[in-house]
Amino acid sequence: MKYISTRGGIDPISFKQAVMMGLATDGGLLLPQIMPLIDSTTVSSWRRMSYTELAHAVFSLFVDDIPAKDLQQLIERSYSTFNHPEITPLVQKDKVYILELFHGPTLAFKDVALQFLGNVFEYLLQESGEKMNILGATSGDTGSAAIYGVRGKERINIFIIHPYKRVSAVQELQMTTVTDANVFNIAIRGTFDDGQAIVKNLFNNIAFKQQYHLGAVNSINWARILAQVVYYVYAALKLTENGGMVDFSVPTGNFGDIFAGFVARKLLPDQIRNLVLATNENDLLTRFVLKGDYSLGKVVQTSSPSMDIQVASNFERYLYFLYDENAARTRDAMLEFGKTGKLHFSAVEQERIRTAFLSESVSQDQTISRIRSFYKENGYVLDPHTAVGVDAALRKLDSPTPMVCLATAHPAKFSGAVEEAIGHPPEIPESFRDLDKKESRCRVLDADVKQIKEFIEKNAL
Repeated sequence: MKYISTRGGIDPISFKQAVMMGLATDGGLLLPQIMPLIDSTTVSSWRRMSYTELAHAVFSLFVDDIPAKDLQQLIERSYSTFNHPEITPLVQKDKVYILELFHGPTLAFKDVALQFLGNVFEYLLQESGEKMNILGATSGDTGSAAIYGVRGKERINIFIIHPYKRVSAVQELQMTTVTDANVFNIAIRGTFDDGQAIVKNLFNNIAFKQQYHLGAVNSINWARILAQVVYYVYAALKLTENGGMVDFSVPTGNFGDIFAGFVARKLLPDQIRNLVLATNENDLLTRFVLKGDYSLGKVVQTSSPSMDIQVASNFERYLYFLYDENAARTRDAMLEFGKTGKLHFSAVEQERIRTAFLSESVSQDQTISRIRSFYKENGYVLDPHTAVGVDAALRKLDSPTPMVCLATAHPAKFSGAVEEAIGHPPEIPESFRDLDKKESRCRVLDADVKQIKEFIEKNAL
């Protein structure tokens, strides 16, 4: 299996090279050169597998340069940190199924990918004798999951940028109370999009990237998408044992999680039907699906901060498929977007988009109302991101097709919104207790490329 750039400017590379490259050197995103095809015999064998066995089977379609035994050990080590035997359990609540993705060390879905990616980085660096300085931007959960994935690991320093006072208190503390010597938290005076733009700027500075051995943990890294594909496959196979298809509702702002669903549907076209793209009031992606309007708006601060995004960094991967895998056209479109902040789509393209995705935008009031009503009716507490997905799902429900809602974070990560909705805070997990009493370390800087660059130069390996 070889990997190419959405912009066509690199020669095909291996999985190991793709992991270490992160963002393609031509500014594009990496994708498999060819998507694998799955036959019915393979699907039948997958149904009998545990989560880790299934992960190995799915990964093996895309990874042919890590020995099978080593890959299995990486997978088992990554998911040994989860507190549920099924890793991503599926629970039925009234009309929908909840796919709980928050049983990892930081209680967010990012752990599913970043525990694996951290171990892969360590494995590859030990193999090569090289070092890495990881650079990423977070709107909340990616940062802590990435930090927990690589804290204390040799040959790795990690620099995580988050928007100052624009993440939840728990999210901030989960990052800043990790004081291992290889962890550097940076809070910028700006938005997540500002941080993401800084990261892309530094990765596109090829000389700087090479000199400081920059590595990517954001969902621009293909390994993250690959790890997320597994839980779609796992849930779909569980719910289609007796035939039929399944729908998924995905709260998303950066397009990474739902793109993993898009890949999973390519693997299982007979099992996965609709992908419901759920956004909060930052509705760039919903406007894109419903109206073909992909244009920048102002970031609105909500109770679901991981979705408070206007530039979806994984969107380019889907655009490549929308443009029939035409790299030149994808490159030109992204260059146009960089200049104008908008993209235009033909009527035919808009129809293809609406065939690929359903979409709903959920307001702040609707989010709180859904947490309240779902708790009253089911005794189950949703975090505000999951509530966005559930609200969208219930609008798109088409019985008898099962609807799976991705639960992307434990409600205790957003206790303020939960308490507003149900009148009391959610149960606090052991790992969250006394976080505010721990030593904290963070550097506050302007949202300025030069300042971030100088900080990395001073602290890099």
